[in-house]
Amino acid sequence: MRDVVIMGGAFRVPGNITPAAEANIWGDPLAADIVFGADWPVVAVPLDLTTRTFMDSAVLADLGARGGAGMQLVADLSQGYVGFYQAAGYDGMLVHDCTAAVYLTDPDLFTVVQGEVRVLSDGIALGLTLMNPADRQGPLGAWEGRPRQSATLDGQPDAILARIAQVCTA
Repeated sequence: MRDVVIMGGAFRVPGNITPAAEANIWGDPLAADIVFGADWPVVAVPLDLTTRTFMDSAVLADLGARGGAGMQLVADLSQGYVGFYQAAGYDGMLVHDCTAAVYLTDPDLFTVVQGEVRVLSDGIALGLTLMNPADRQGPLGAWEGRPRQSATLDGQPDAILARIAQVCTA
């Protein structure tokens, strides 16, 4: 059986769509809770790490120039996203999905924790991802019978960005 790798969740950091939720999980929190409760291994690559994988505009422009026509197209299409971050005072963009893709090729760049995961599907915290860590002592309650899943709450952002650059210019 293979892992399901998703870019989603915000376990120990604020969300990016609400204070509680990351956008992908918030879009369908009930489905996310079902996925985390399914009988297959899930690895979440959440905002906890992806908000630390920031590609500045100069690096993006360089990758576009060195990566051929396809990468130049990606760099050009990313300008709206870069503009979103520039409006907030940043010169570049977060590479959420690319970070999750790097997990597939270089899992050694990520620190993985395990536990049962629940996603709230109503109320003020709609879309909140909660993990009951594997080493936690105490009653399971709403986590009872759930499989242990994984989340990359930490990792090596500089090495992840270097791997993205390597792939984009290969």
